[in-house]
Amino acid sequence: MSVHKKFESSMESFIFGSRWLQAPLYVGLVISAGVYSYKFAVELIHLVVTAPTISEEMVMLSVLTLVDITMVANLLNMVVIGGYATFVSRLNLSGHEDRPDWLEKIDAGTLKIKLSSSLISVSGIHLLKSFINVAHKDPEHIKFQLMIHGMFLLSTVVLAVSERIMHPKKH
Repeated sequence: MSVHKKFESSMESFIFGSRWLQAPLYVGLVISAGVYSYKFAVELIHLVVTAPTISEEMVMLSVLTLVDITMVANLLNMVVIGGYATFVSRLNLSGHEDRPDWLEKIDAGTLKIKLSSSLISVSGIHLLKSFINVAHKDPEHIKFQLMIHGMFLLSTVVLAVSERIMHPKKH
């Protein structure tokens, strides 16, 4: 093998190995999911303790906060598992009974669409919280939330259409 080929092979191995620089980022996201679990527990305890004395509207807002935290945690989970498996290394879970079905079908495009859909859901929860608490919200604030939600919707549709055009399903 020539010196040029050895150098090229070494460079390619180095570049390919650099994907492992992303692994600590995914570990950081797992830790942040732990923080979200803690915030969920704090909010749940607060809801249970104050439930006898707060209004139904406040219960609904607290429950929506719990749903919001859960959806963000799901988003984190999808990014960690899907991103790691797509960009760093395959997950050796073939015999694992809890292996998610979507993991076999995930690629970068599908992951982007799933993430966008999750962001729409989180945005929708925030909108719902604003609508429930509309008397205490600035109309300008709600208008901006609606515009942001609309942009999330539009972006997801554009992503899905472009993914469909780039990778038509084979029948």
